[in-house]
Amino acid sequence: MKIHEYQGKDILRAFKVPVPKGGVAFSVDEAVSVAETLGGSVWVVKAQIHAGGRGKGGGVKVAKSIDEVRTFASQILGMTLVTHQTGPEGRLVKRLLIEEGANIAREMYVGITLDRACSMNCVMVSTEGGMEIEKVAAETPEKIVKEYVVPSAGFREFQARRLAFALGLTGDAFKGAVKFLLALYKAYEATDASLFEINPLVVTKEGTVIALDAKVNFDDSALARHPEFDALRDLDEEEPLEIEASKSNLNYIKLDGNVGCMVNGAGLAMATMDIIKLAGGEPANFLDVGGGANAETVEAGFKIILADKNVKAILINIFGGIVRCDRVANGVVEAAKKVHVAIPIVIRLAGTNADLAAVILQESGMSFLVATDLKDAAEKVTRALGA
Repeated sequence: MKIHEYQGKDILRAFKVPVPKGGVAFSVDEAVSVAETLGGSVWVVKAQIHAGGRGKGGGVKVAKSIDEVRTFASQILGMTLVTHQTGPEGRLVKRLLIEEGANIAREMYVGITLDRACSMNCVMVSTEGGMEIEKVAAETPEKIVKEYVVPSAGFREFQARRLAFALGLTGDAFKGAVKFLLALYKAYEATDASLFEINPLVVTKEGTVIALDAKVNFDDSALARHPEFDALRDLDEEEPLEIEASKSNLNYIKLDGNVGCMVNGAGLAMATMDIIKLAGGEPANFLDVGGGANAETVEAGFKIILADKNVKAILINIFGGIVRCDRVANGVVEAAKKVHVAIPIVIRLAGTNADLAAVILQESGMSFLVATDLKDAAEKVTRALGA
């Protein structure tokens, strides 16, 4: 689950992580009111969307008067902001963050996430703040310094000190960075986050270390422990089909291809998408209907897949382990009749009662393309695209 920058900063503030003063605005008048309440002579007007690269897209402006705050707020609010993360369609800006200006001396980077290769959280820093960290990793990986957190020990002060040294900090800035990193990790762990990214982390000319930006993602699997985060969800920033799928407890992610995929199990779904590409096709989605696939879940899956107008064929790949294949086959037949699917459907069922399932599909009176194995299924669905 992603949240907006201003919401992430509210969380950081609650854990005593230094962030600039600011407030959210949903209209131009609110933006002006927030700036007047903050006081000072410099304000930053920032578009709030779930994507990076906002500055390059014209979504971040520095205002040096209240009139400029009004002008920039008018320009940004309601614009379709296109960045490298939004895709060419962009995102409509419906809210702004108005912040006090910062007297920046240095820009750095800090991020925290789980490194699945070693099953430990990783705190990483770089002197290359303000740049895309992916670019830094690709071109100058030596400029990213990492500390891994042993779960039983937690993030220790000596690790925070090593990272502050790696950033080349001294004096008050060094002490501030150590406190910042310790507080940031505490916030990350307490909120069950999957990603904290501060880019840039800045040292002001006064020697203060603050989070000038904040990207916070939560682990969806832990949201049940944090009902307070429900109010932070912005459905306008999420893919409508993914929202609809979540209502039926389906794990769905929209992609750019034309082969709709319906699979039980995340690993099998990934393998299915891979083999579709190897066969020359392009998967239109990731869809895991879970271990207990039945008529209701298959019907919901059909509706979600068919709502994507790019889908020209469907591949159903079910392994009958927890659920019997004949039961899935009956569910597919029933659901296909209800939804009136008018595009080719390739079905591969393997596991318990697979032979019986094949008979059910053949005698259904519907034009299913039944595959013998996964390779055969991928080849049949790509051929069906050209039919």
